[in-house]
Amino acid sequence: MHPSKSLGQNFLHDQNLAEWIVTQLDLKPDDHLVEIGPGLGALTEFALPLCGSATLIEKDGRLADFLKQRFAGVGGLEVLHADALDYDVRELFPRGPAKLLGNLPYYVTSPILFKFTAEPSPVCRLVLTMQRELAERLSAHPRTKAYGALTLIIQRRLNVKYLRTMPGSVFVPAPKVDSAVVALTPRDPDEFPECDGDFFNTVVKQGFSQRRKQLRKMLAEYRLDWPAVAAALEISETARAEELGLAEWIHLTNLIRPQNQTPAQDVHGELFDVVDENNRVTGKSSRHEVHTQRLRHRAVHVFVFNKKGELFLQKRSRWKDAHPLKWDSSASGHLNSGEGYDETAVREVVEELGVHADVGLIGTVAACPNTGHEFVQLYRASHEGPFVLPRSEIECGGFFPVPLIARWMAARPQDFATGFMECFRLL
Repeated sequence: MHPSKSLGQNFLHDQNLAEWIVTQLDLKPDDHLVEIGPGLGALTEFALPLCGSATLIEKDGRLADFLKQRFAGVGGLEVLHADALDYDVRELFPRGPAKLLGNLPYYVTSPILFKFTAEPSPVCRLVLTMQRELAERLSAHPRTKAYGALTLIIQRRLNVKYLRTMPGSVFVPAPKVDSAVVALTPRDPDEFPECDGDFFNTVVKQGFSQRRKQLRKMLAEYRLDWPAVAAALEISETARAEELGLAEWIHLTNLIRPQNQTPAQDVHGELFDVVDENNRVTGKSSRHEVHTQRLRHRAVHVFVFNKKGELFLQKRSRWKDAHPLKWDSSASGHLNSGEGYDETAVREVVEELGVHADVGLIGTVAACPNTGHEFVQLYRASHEGPFVLPRSEIECGGFFPVPLIARWMAARPQDFATGFMECFRLL
């Protein structure tokens, strides 16, 4: 076969280098491998023995057919003749920890990177071969020529490590520019203070739109007390965008638009009605007492669907006192003492999603250990989003097809809050 210029095909022919690249992905037996543009399988042959299952996404039909023949009989392998930019990343959630490998055509590297790492993402590590110039931009440090808005937008969420340079001679046909191998991993959310990601991107792009101008002039529209801001950031009042590191940019974003620092729960101040086995009120206690003593109480869950029939799931905040970082209903919450189910359902949609929506009752789930000893009423609502998610309560969220959630829950029940699973079974 002849490589396709229109698809930007350059095939790696150095086997030692191919094996080294695969080792950088640190594949484990439980990992699911996603390889984009596997070509003739130079990386694939070293990766498949190390992982539990794999999805190969190849845009060239000739190569997709070849890969199916070459790796016929390999268990857990799926070869897709498809464009990676059209692939539904949500399909990876039921398959466990996903790791992404790719020798990417230069013209699609950035779009693929943003697509597979956009929240919520099931990808926990990426090792990509890309144009050296882009690799230098992604991994750049302050006060360097390559450092810019793209650097910060990627590095806010991902650790980027420039692994090595690759000359054109290791590819066929040889490209006219050097390539580089880069490893990317999601940042620990506690590494930096939380900030509004979309607004961070806006501020950074503004700051770098004329990188030789002083930052105070580029951000004049926000009417900041710049001497006070510069003092808080410990920078010069005449600083330019390229002089601020990631921590300073996050701090600056939060100075312009402060984050809500309200704790996820007031475990001692909130009072709930305590009920008997027939859901009749017998008294009231604090959230802390109700949960530690496993007393029966009341709660609502709301399933919010879009026009496609997809269900919005939230990933619970790491600061939650129950089921942190588990996937849960669109919105949920306890009834405060004296509060009714219907009014609580409406309130929780507003508080957790930032929107107003009519709710309708689906049914009731009896109190049991899986619900946290809560008598739950489950409601349905319709909304397309976007939603405003309070990060003290919710890590992230997204719409998912109901059949996919069912497969995901069957394969990885540990990913979900047990109360949600009881509600989903009712649905």
